[in-house]
Amino acid sequence: MKRRDLFKGGVLAFLGSTLLSPLETLAAPVQKKGKLAKNIIFLVSDGMSTGTLNMANMLLHRKEGKMSNWLSLYEQNKVARALMDTASANSLVTDSAAASSSWGGGKRVQNGAINVNSDGTENTPIWQKFKKAGKSAGVVTTVMATHATPAGFCVTSNKRSDEPGIALKYLQHGIDVVMGGGLENFSSEIRKDKRNVFDEYTKKGYEVFRDRKSMNSYAGTNKPMLGVFYQDALPYSVDRSSDKELLEKIPTLAEMTQKAINTLKQNKKGFVLQVEGGKVDWAAHGNDVAALLYDQIAFDEAVGIAMDFAEKDGDTLVVITTDHGNSNPGLFYGSNADKNFDRIFNFKQSNNWILNGIDKNTSPNTLIEKIESAQGIAITNDDAKKILSHYDKLDEKGLYNPRKLPFKELAIIQERFTSVGWGAMDHSGDYVELAMYGPGSELLKPFVKNYELHNLMLIAAGVADLKTL
Repeated sequence: MKRRDLFKGGVLAFLGSTLLSPLETLAAPVQKKGKLAKNIIFLVSDGMSTGTLNMANMLLHRKEGKMSNWLSLYEQNKVARALMDTASANSLVTDSAAASSSWGGGKRVQNGAINVNSDGTENTPIWQKFKKAGKSAGVVTTVMATHATPAGFCVTSNKRSDEPGIALKYLQHGIDVVMGGGLENFSSEIRKDKRNVFDEYTKKGYEVFRDRKSMNSYAGTNKPMLGVFYQDALPYSVDRSSDKELLEKIPTLAEMTQKAINTLKQNKKGFVLQVEGGKVDWAAHGNDVAALLYDQIAFDEAVGIAMDFAEKDGDTLVVITTDHGNSNPGLFYGSNADKNFDRIFNFKQSNNWILNGIDKNTSPNTLIEKIESAQGIAITNDDAKKILSHYDKLDEKGLYNPRKLPFKELAIIQERFTSVGWGAMDHSGDYVELAMYGPGSELLKPFVKNYELHNLMLIAAGVADLKTL
């Protein structure tokens, strides 16, 4: 069967077949003509359906009169653009662990695994390959720093859920910048084994940050950095913006990205950095429109930081994409669609904030008032009773909604007010958006499979050879 050639020009003709068949072995060293990428910044809006990208841009345009950084790159024709197939080894619909592993290890693995094949063999993660080549490596995210997407670029693990172990593997492999949430995986007070992982990082020479102020005030750039700012994932951007304490404690994704770049760029051999808007995915799982769009906008601000650096630097490949779609949200037709959508301007809190702030003792009137204060919409008494009926049967099972809170019911009610509807509450098998800027972007063709990006990055940076592929 003929394989599609991922690259155009500049790469040995033989390479085309091997890139799309990662189980094969290269018969000759890989070369790339033209400028090499000294640095790579790989930005992932986790779980971003196309509708999420579209609506975030519409919200910015209607509320602030500007386009998103991502779609501005399209409008200005600054990037190479493609659709990407996101399947895993055992499903057309991937999870984040398998998706990140396809990029990180260059092979599709089964859902739930991080760079581990079904036969137990392991694929060397790409950030380890770049570390071996002398570059610095980092990950920043709005979920736990040990979560599946950052982990897929850095380590191997049979189970994505072994986040306490992943925290130790980052240290073992010397990942230079690690930032996000996940206090429970580093603090001796919360870890089940009572191991003080913060101390272990400090002893290995890391500068450790626990809040936004300490991170922003640190002027040094010659030490590796660990920033863990919250237990579990970081708060949604819309909730953070409405809470003075959170504003002071939690850095934005853009701020973490800037701090990471400032540190990593000191390496004369270059750096690689993954930036994840992880809670876009969580908001999609919850059909939580304000959480979704404002976290997508926060991710887009990080895109702006990366692009500003890359345009000035001239030696940086920027990759902007998502690992998979989620829930397929969209703005739907109706005479009041524009007016309804504009209501999201005034949302001050997420559905997550609302639903976690009530219990079975909450009265319908109290819930009505809470939602109107938080989001400016007035639900009916029957709506409130329907939501509250779920609080008699909560449990603690599940990954993204362990208490079985009535996110779906609230989203259906909100659709009357926002005209935003949802296709489901889970990942989709859609092909997704992929954009590239800088040296190496010329290698991109209009349709790719997720695992092909692994070799593309290695070749773009000129570090691919028989030993690393």
